[in-house]
Amino acid sequence: MRNTNKVGEENEEATEYKNGEFGGRCILYGSVDKNGMALALSHFSNISLCYFVTAISILIAVYCFAVLLYGIYSCCMDERRWDHTWLTVNLAISAVILFFLLVSACILRVGMDTLCSSILQTKLVKSCQEAQHTQWFPQYNAARFYNNLYSAEAAAWVNFFFWCLLMVLMLVQRRQEAPFQLLQRNDPEWSSETDAIFGARPQRP
Repeated sequence: MRNTNKVGEENEEATEYKNGEFGGRCILYGSVDKNGMALALSHFSNISLCYFVTAISILIAVYCFAVLLYGIYSCCMDERRWDHTWLTVNLAISAVILFFLLVSACILRVGMDTLCSSILQTKLVKSCQEAQHTQWFPQYNAARFYNNLYSAEAAAWVNFFFWCLLMVLMLVQRRQEAPFQLLQRNDPEWSSETDAIFGARPQRP
């Protein structure tokens, strides 16, 4: 009976090892305890949190690809300049993208800091990166978890920076393409132009 249980536990650990890092669990904001000379996850976040960060990256990539295709189409059809309405729509979409990029980057930063602080409190490793090469219980695949989280966070902040630049460029272009407004009688420019041509009107007492 004991041998059967032992075989079942070994099969379960092997399955978790094959399912990706930490058995496919979301380790952001996770807690780590010491199990002898090994590290053990005592708490992990809901998988939907990691799915949210991944979904934001995928949706932004799809949107960028769509805009790129539209840009190529515009060049082929000699439609090189976007109209005022299209710029306004893109500015609104860019503002939404910037917001979600900021949320994703903050989730990755704070979640990673929480996990690393918990790892360092066990005093089994001197750095969070070193935990990639130490033993985990159960036998999790943790060979690149720190590098992957760091790369995801860096990509989120770089995307946020470039989208800020893109939004500034669109604001400048929208300002340059502002529609021309005719002068009204009450505008000071109208008075100065008419005074130069017809002379100043006598002021009423």
